[in-house]
Amino acid sequence: MTDFRDFLDLLNETLTTAIVVVASSMLLYNLSRNLRNRVARASGFVLFCVTTAYISDVLFLLGPEQGVHVALLRFQWVGLAFIPAATFHLSDALLDTTGLPSRGRRRRVTRILYTIAFAFLIQAAFSDRLIWTEIHSGGISMRAGSTFWLYMAYFVPTNAVAFINVHRARQRCLTRSTKRRMVYLEIAMLMPGVGIFPYSVLMQPGDELSIGALMLVNVANFTVVLTLLFLSYPLSFFGSEIPDRVVKSDLLRMMLLGPATGLLALVVILYTGPMTEWFSPLAETLMPFVVVAAILIWQWSVDIALPWLDRKLIYRDEDDAQLAKLDRLGERLLTHTDMRQLMDAVLTTTCDYLQVNRAFIALLIEPTTNFMEAVGDVPFTLETLADEALSLLEQSPRQLALVLHPWEGYWLIALYSRRINIDPDHPLPIIGMMGIEARSGDNGLTDDETGMLSVFVKRAARILDDMLLQNEVYAALEGLLPQIAMTRRQAAEVEYRAGRTPMMNGLPKREQLVVQVHAALRHYWGGPGLSRSRLIELNIVQDALPENESNPARALRAVLLIAIESQRPEGEPDLKDQAWLLYNILKLRFVDKRKARETATRLYMSEANLYRKQNIAIEAVVDAIMEMEQNIYSVKNL
Repeated sequence: MTDFRDFLDLLNETLTTAIVVVASSMLLYNLSRNLRNRVARASGFVLFCVTTAYISDVLFLLGPEQGVHVALLRFQWVGLAFIPAATFHLSDALLDTTGLPSRGRRRRVTRILYTIAFAFLIQAAFSDRLIWTEIHSGGISMRAGSTFWLYMAYFVPTNAVAFINVHRARQRCLTRSTKRRMVYLEIAMLMPGVGIFPYSVLMQPGDELSIGALMLVNVANFTVVLTLLFLSYPLSFFGSEIPDRVVKSDLLRMMLLGPATGLLALVVILYTGPMTEWFSPLAETLMPFVVVAAILIWQWSVDIALPWLDRKLIYRDEDDAQLAKLDRLGERLLTHTDMRQLMDAVLTTTCDYLQVNRAFIALLIEPTTNFMEAVGDVPFTLETLADEALSLLEQSPRQLALVLHPWEGYWLIALYSRRINIDPDHPLPIIGMMGIEARSGDNGLTDDETGMLSVFVKRAARILDDMLLQNEVYAALEGLLPQIAMTRRQAAEVEYRAGRTPMMNGLPKREQLVVQVHAALRHYWGGPGLSRSRLIELNIVQDALPENESNPARALRAVLLIAIESQRPEGEPDLKDQAWLLYNILKLRFVDKRKARETATRLYMSEANLYRKQNIAIEAVVDAIMEMEQNIYSVKNL
């Protein structure tokens, strides 16, 4: 019987610590995810109450002295006092999310419940009226005080009303997925409060240490662990703007790398600890290494298993080919820093092989930003060499054979694109040049050097080709991503029944407009950011269609121009006057399509300051568009 009691004590210790690990991990996950959402904030407070209640139980296991033990018993009431109010708060937030915001009554009730909870906490901490401690041979027990019945009168009805609120929220769900998640919440909502309820105050002193009581406590703790996992899944979707599959993937990764890792270390310590008594003292010395080894093996296993788990649990209904293409795209796209590293490697290898000190590669077809990479102190820039050097390269026969053009102490080599023009009847287009310092007194290259240099030139041309292709991909994404406006938050508007406060108009949120207007301005003279923009759905753009030959892109461009011109001050244009700064930035950068460097030079400012002011100018255009749209909406609804 003693061995069975020891096993129950060990199991209770394991489950209690598991609850703290899971609850605290979920709390940190909520704090780092979306604290602006009411459901996330309310659920975070529920998790805080559970964590504070159970962390005291964990500290009891350390065998504190009598005074500390009594203090921990009273500290538990931080969670015990507030858990009913937090549960009601969460149910109110769920009702609000499903389209039934409080008219003021539920919010007032929430404030009253938190006030009552604070009063109970004060009583538990500084008096014996709510609870008092009794010291006996078996240890220290918490006993019910004269006002404990008031706590019961507060605990039971509050949780009952919270359950009713969640049931009402479930009835408002329209889609299968939201109904299923709300069922999970309805089942698991009350379990944190029921699990941490101080049942020991209703028992005789010492009975909480009996085998029957330990079995009951273990069942309750195991239920709380399952409940926390049930709560974590549906609550993760509220307030999230990313797709459901991404939410599931993030949650799965967090659970496996966070709580599961902590619980594994705990199990290794607790259940291999007794083995140190059976074996030599060496086993105790090796314990830290066993824990570290277990964690490392677990992390390695999770890293291997996560892709398979994602496919089986999250993406099982998706097209594997599409997912594989998206993964490959993310793996193959390179930043400009990556491209520069590749260029530097090609140039360094070329210089080492030819025994020269200087070389450069320049892109002659302008991408999003100018590009030139050099090894050594090259005495010119892309702007100073482009015209003269390009005219020299134009004399090249446009063939893949390596041709060296002497110029200013360098050999210039044309870099041709194999992608832009695939017609065999037309010459290959020049996309860049490679310059290598000419060796003094050298009339040319040997056959071996020519062969190796041809390899390096092809690599450089391939890198420039990829850079141009990826610039097209980035430009398309920049124009199309702002138009994908159906976020997780907006999907909630059609997942629940119509609420008390329907949308007043179809004007997007300001932060969405800023992104969409920026994309449209970047593609002002053509591109998906303009032609496929969701700004075309605005009333002001639709009203401008007749004046623009029913061309949506042209109508949107006309509206953008009106918004830009609204930033124009009175008087004559002046590039030095700060009053003209925002208008000049909009005009030069987007209407005249000037490069950032040129615009900054003309406006007598740094590029970094230009980008800061450009963001302010774009927001001013957004405000002008919102004002025009609101005026049209007001006129149409008179």
